[in-house]
Amino acid sequence: MRRSVRPALRAALAAACASAVLLSAPVPATAAGPPRPGRVEVEIPGPEHGGEAGSGHVLVPAAGPAKASPRPSASARTADGKVTKVIDNGPTADRLDVVVVGDGYTADELARFHADARAKWAEVEAVEPYATYRTLFNLWTVDAVSVQSGVSGDPDPGTVRDTALGSRFWCEDIERLLCVDQPKVDAYVARAPEADLVIVLANSAKYGGAGYNEPSAALGYEGISTASAGHPKSGQVAIHETGHSLGKLADEYFYPGVPDYEKYTGPEPADPNTSTLDAEGMAAQRTKWYRWLGETSPDGGTVAAYEGAGYYATGLRRPTDNSLMRVLGKPFNLPGVEAMIAGFHRHANVVTPLTPTDRTLRLRHTARAAVPALAAADGRRIEVRWYLDGRELKRFEGRTEVRVAELWLFDLRGHRLSVTARDRTDSVRDPAIAKTLSSTATWNVRL
Repeated sequence: MRRSVRPALRAALAAACASAVLLSAPVPATAAGPPRPGRVEVEIPGPEHGGEAGSGHVLVPAAGPAKASPRPSASARTADGKVTKVIDNGPTADRLDVVVVGDGYTADELARFHADARAKWAEVEAVEPYATYRTLFNLWTVDAVSVQSGVSGDPDPGTVRDTALGSRFWCEDIERLLCVDQPKVDAYVARAPEADLVIVLANSAKYGGAGYNEPSAALGYEGISTASAGHPKSGQVAIHETGHSLGKLADEYFYPGVPDYEKYTGPEPADPNTSTLDAEGMAAQRTKWYRWLGETSPDGGTVAAYEGAGYYATGLRRPTDNSLMRVLGKPFNLPGVEAMIAGFHRHANVVTPLTPTDRTLRLRHTARAAVPALAAADGRRIEVRWYLDGRELKRFEGRTEVRVAELWLFDLRGHRLSVTARDRTDSVRDPAIAKTLSSTATWNVRL
C-alpha cells in the first residue's frame, strides 16, 4: 500500500494537528511516535473548502472507547445485522463485492440508510473507470442499528452519541477526520459474503471521512472508506480512497515548505503513479507511465512528469497536474485508470460458468457461460472465444453457449472444452496488466 508518513514529519508537525482544520491550505496532520499495537494509520481528507484530496496520515485507535449501552428494543435486535444484496451482477466469487454499513441510523431510519447507500454508490459509479465496469460490482448493505441518531462530533466536539460503529468526527482533534471502531465494523462486514471493499456511511451532513487503506488480515477486504451520507463531497472522498485500496495508487499531493518534505531522496517508489524520473528518463528506461507520455488525460492537460507527489514538493513526480489522487472532483488520470482497471480484475472474473464444470458433459449437454456487458461509451464488448483441447473454434466466437453435439467429436476419448473472455481495453497499455484481464472456464466433454 501507500508509504507511511515518516516519523520526522510527525515530530515536526505534531503541533499542527489541532489547528489544521482552521487552515485553507492542507497541512499534514500527524501522530506522535511509531505505530503502536491497537492503532492503525488512516488518511485525512483535505479541508472542506480546499483543493487537496488528502491531508496526510495519522495513527488512530483501531477500537473506539468502551462504554455501556442501553439494551436495544426487540425490533432493533431483529433488524440489526440484516444483509441485503442491493445490486446483483453475479456470484460473489466472480464479482467485486462492496459492502456498505451505516452508522448513526436508528431502526426507524434504516430505509433512509438504504437510500443513502444507493445514492452514494451512484456517485462512485458515475466516475470512470467505475462507469464502464459497473457490472463487475455487487453492492451489499448490512444494517447496523444505532441507539441514537447521528454520530459523535456533529455538530461539535462535545456531542457524543451512542452508535453501532462508534463513528466520530474530531478524531485525533481533527474536525473532518471521521473515525470508526474497526472491530465493530468488521463484526458487521463479516455477515456479508466475502467483502472486497467496505464503505461506512455516517448519518451526518458534516464534511469528513477517513481512508483505512490497509487490507484486512481477518476478512480480506482491501480497505474501509468512511464518509458522511449527507455531504456532497463525501462520495469524492470515498472514490479517492479506493484509488489507494483498489488501484494501489499513491497520493499525488505535496506539502511545500514542510521540513524534511522539500525533496525526496529515496529509491524509486513502487507506486504506479509516482516516480523519481523525469519524462525523458522514464521514456529512456521504458518504465512507469512512459506508454502514456504526451497523451491527453481526462483530468486535463497531457501526461508528463509533473514535479511534486507523494507529499514531497520536489524529487518525486506525478503523471498529470490535477488528478483525483490530488484534487477532489477531478477524474483519474490515464495511468490511474489503468491501475484501477487492474484492481477491478484482481477481484472480478469476466466469465462465469453457468453449466457446472465438475462433471463430464455428453452429447445432450450444453456448455453455458455468463459474460458481463460493459457500459463503455464506445460500445466495446468483452471478447469471447472457445477452444477444444487448446485449439480455437473460431465459428463460436462471441457466443456464450455451445452444445457438445456441435463439437463434431468422432472418438471416445475425453476432451477439454473451454471458453475465454478477455477485456481488450485501450485504457490498458501495460502488457503485464493486459494479461490479467481475462478469465477462462473449462469443461470435460466426450461422446
